[in-house]
Amino acid sequence: MFKISQVLYTTDATNTGGRKGHVHTSDGVLDMDVRMPAVGSKYTNPEQLFAAGYSSCFNGAINAVAQGRNVEGSEVTAKVTFGKSEEGGYGLAVVLEVKLPNLSNEEAHKLVETAHQLCPYSVATRGNIEVTLKIV
Repeated sequence: MFKISQVLYTTDATNTGGRKGHVHTSDGVLDMDVRMPAVGSKYTNPEQLFAAGYSSCFNGAINAVAQGRNVEGSEVTAKVTFGKSEEGGYGLAVVLEVKLPNLSNEEAHKLVETAHQLCPYSVATRGNIEVTLKIV
């Protein structure tokens, strides 16, 4: 199990009302209603927030491990799926689509695999949900 030995940052978010509720951070930066995922909804949902966090963190990991490679224009799209499992219950799956326009396919694959070992979201989800890495 991963254990933090030095705290670098701590944040918080508070939800009231669950998936048909409201979420906010104590600093007021995030303050919005959330709803169940629905096509055409004007509200965000927990899966979108998770996708935003994972894609941002993963792109940061790519930049951290680039080691002089030109990763300008890198783009990460996290496609988060919410669904039922065969065993019962609910869960998530993620496809990370990564664009690295200045790298060869081979270089991109190596860099993405290395970033996947470092990214805190990848570390937290490893062995818990299916995460697929895709170079696009």
